[in-house]
Amino acid sequence: MNFITIKNCKIGTGMPKICLPIVGKTTEEICQQARSFSDYPCDLAEWRVDWFADVMDFAQVEKTAQALRAVLPDTPILMTFRTKEEGGERSISSADYIRLNCFAARSGLVDALDVELFRGDAVVREIISCAHEQGIAVVVSNHNFTETPAQADIVSRLQKAQALGGDILKIAVMPQTAQDVLTLLAATEEAHRLCSQPLITMSMGPLGAVSRISGEVFGSAVTFGAAGKASAPGQLSADSLHQILSTLHIESENR
Repeated sequence: MNFITIKNCKIGTGMPKICLPIVGKTTEEICQQARSFSDYPCDLAEWRVDWFADVMDFAQVEKTAQALRAVLPDTPILMTFRTKEEGGERSISSADYIRLNCFAARSGLVDALDVELFRGDAVVREIISCAHEQGIAVVVSNHNFTETPAQADIVSRLQKAQALGGDILKIAVMPQTAQDVLTLLAATEEAHRLCSQPLITMSMGPLGAVSRISGEVFGSAVTFGAAGKASAPGQLSADSLHQILSTLHIESENR
């Protein structure tokens, strides 16, 4: 499997990297949350701009991105507009989705973008093309807050994300049973063998918590933790994540 380096963070090798979400509604809240990251293990930050009240005012987006970069000068920043359809805070037209992501890529103030797999192939390709022109990495993602698709379907979605040009391939699903968690883990292991790009996979909620700590075994390169307010169900605290990941990493090296 290939790894990818975003700023100073090498994703796809070693321990899974810890990503902390920023879900503030105002510039002040966003910067306050980011400042708190100095108290937690944090390899990269995800700015969830769907929470930002002025997200469609690009001057305010740029101003806030500058302020966020000042707080986190060395931390890779992943900008994500999670749509209502995939568990986010609001809906957005495809045209505005493209405009927002391409504006962010050209600003030079973020290091990676999250683009949803099912926004449509043309939309995904256009944003990826724009991002790659600026040297910006793209996470192509899919989120299902209702169920866990079949293993073959999960693998197929990750393969499609790669075929569209994704640098990192992400899927998050909701388990109803313990078997669903095993399905996600088995799909992760299979996709890890079949895909050449790093993966981010998770089974959400308390039932799926084991998937957030076992990435090094099955092939998921990033896990999302909480430094205060969580952005998805089942997120563990960053401190707990780091302790568990470190223990599993040491044990695997000593086998």
